[in-house]
Amino acid sequence: MYVNIIKPVYDWILAFFALIILSPLLFIIAILIKIDSPGPVFFLQERLGKKGKVFKIVKFRSMVNRPDNFMFGKPLLANDPKITKMGSFVRKTSIDEIPQLINILKGDMSFIGPRPPVVLYPKKYEDYNEFEKRRFEVKPGLSGFAAVRAREVNDWSKIIPMDVEYVDKISFVFDVQLFFASLFVFFKTDNVYTKIENKK
Repeated sequence: MYVNIIKPVYDWILAFFALIILSPLLFIIAILIKIDSPGPVFFLQERLGKKGKVFKIVKFRSMVNRPDNFMFGKPLLANDPKITKMGSFVRKTSIDEIPQLINILKGDMSFIGPRPPVVLYPKKYEDYNEFEKRRFEVKPGLSGFAAVRAREVNDWSKIIPMDVEYVDKISFVFDVQLFFASLFVFFKTDNVYTKIENKK
């Protein structure tokens, strides 16, 4: 009941009011992105969602407008020349992720859940084994257990087990804990979740 009814309802309500409250900030960021470099304000990229369903994620553009950018979802170095000045700022603060509130309103994503991988990276949906596919039993999230616990880790062999662990532990209380931890992680690079666990 929680995953199929309660969670989608509060996701939609929170996303709706968050977009209204943050709209002035989003407008300013959009203008700065346009001033900083030519190209669209947003970029759309195909990602894998619940049950392997493909959807288009919405993010603020953080790189120069080239057709080969964002194709594979591989991690970038902080000083990558493809990243714009504004792009460096929005990526560091995770502001580039805020437009995914639109994805939440559309029902493609949730506030908390496994981060959605690119369609072909690290591999196709059909190539995930049965254990790995368990991460697709829930909607992908704007943030999640792996994002909070190991934000700087880009190794999918470590991320996927954490995603499956989230699916096993999913509950309203766990989601609330991860939601508030995510607010701190947006502006910090250390392991917030571990700090919360150590205080118990």
